Amino acid sequence: MKILITGGAGFIGSHVVRRFVNTYPEYQIVNLDKLTYAGNLENLTDIEAKENYTFVKGDIVDQSFIEDLFEKEKFDCVVHLAAESHVDRSISNPLEFVMTNVVGTVNLLNAFKTHRTNPDGFFYHVSTDEVYGELGDSGKFKETTPYDPNSPYSASKASSDHFVRAYHVTYGLPVKLSNCSNNYGSHHFPEKLIPLFINNIQNNKPLPVYGKGENVRDWLFVEDHASAIDTIFHKGTNGETYNIGGNNEWTNIALVKLLCKLMDSKLGRPKGTAEELISYVKDRAGHDFRYAIDSTKLMTNIGWRPSLQFEEGLSKTIDWYLKNEEWLNHVTSGAYMDYYKEQYEER
Repeated sequence: MKILITGGAGFIGSHVVRRFVNTYPEYQIVNLDKLTYAGNLENLTDIEAKENYTFVKGDIVDQSFIEDLFEKEKFDCVVHLAAESHVDRSISNPLEFVMTNVVGTVNLLNAFKTHRTNPDGFFYHVSTDEVYGELGDSGKFKETTPYDPNSPYSASKASSDHFVRAYHVTYGLPVKLSNCSNNYGSHHFPEKLIPLFINNIQNNKPLPVYGKGENVRDWLFVEDHASAIDTIFHKGTNGETYNIGGNNEWTNIALVKLLCKLMDSKLGRPKGTAEELISYVKDRAGHDFRYAIDSTKLMTNIGWRPSLQFEEGLSKTIDWYLKNEEWLNHVTSGAYMDYYKEQYEER
């Protein structure tokens, strides 16, 4: 089986690619990534020499490139993770999110529809819980929750979800979808809260918290997300959507204070040192108050469970960043692009 995984050099994608390459040596895995600021081939140095792994640099917005790739490779399945995903960036440049998340997804759907030869093949689209909007103090998002996106990012992802379902209904294209909660773990680009704050605490920089820090998120360990994608890929039903969550809600300020406590301990600093770095800043426009995912369908129907509780997962995440300062320095300086040139362009 030949599987295209898009966005496979990014945070979540690299964990999915590594899992599929190592777990299923009989599969041929093609990793397609544009290598924007968040895509880093240094995330995958441990598998780059594997016989069942190939990397291709390209942009899913480039329609002719995508058509040529699908015509040549005749992929059996697609696992689509490529996306612009940072909400703050979507507010400053929404059109970029429309192009990648909407137009790019439609390009992939068209190419797969045209060139699919395996009747058992399918298109697996990975999305976010942000498409559902926000919750009040109670309740959780279910697969049946109406869409109500509030940011340009979530609106673009909601649109891409709708296109995937439309291709399933209109053209009979086999599809699977999943919507997940906030991910955390290793290899995360340090614009996101947890890696940013780990880096800032190390360097005694401010920890900017939106508003009063009362917004609530459900956190999912990235390796558990990769496990869920694996499970849905192999056991999920055609045309169905599965919500993936960690059953693990934290207010932002409680998370930050837990992170400060763990960092003080691991760095050998006096208790309360990191908390002194917390600063409160003006809340983000369209900042949803609370997300929470109901994963009952995924757990009941196909047997997936998260493996870690948050404090254990957060501790493992901190340990990884503290042991991989060179990786962090490379991505914050842009030096990771030199690795791509050395490995691919200058050969």
